[in-house]
Amino acid sequence: MELVEISVRGHIAEDWSGWLGGLTVTHTQDGETVLSGPVRDQAALRGLLDRIADLGFQLSSVASTRQGEMESEVHTRNANTVLTERKELSCPPEQQQ
Repeated sequence: MELVEISVRGHIAEDWSGWLGGLTVTHTQDGETVLSGPVRDQAALRGLLDRIADLGFQLSSVASTRQGEMESEVHTRNANTVLTERKELSCPPEQQQ
């Protein structure tokens, strides 16, 4: 299970929550919508992103954290969001591959 936070430009009506996997819909004062909550896996996240694209909304950011196992960093380049995961490793950096 992963926790996600997806920000898009514009406001998505709160009653779309069910169609968007049951994510919580929150509107910000700067005109964005934040969708947050649990998703099953990366495939489910991809499906949510496809649905948002189908609605015509532009992504601002996507963050995903697998509960207790890893962190994620979000890098945005020209409206394309790339999700890079950083695993928590127990060995020193010089021994990592």
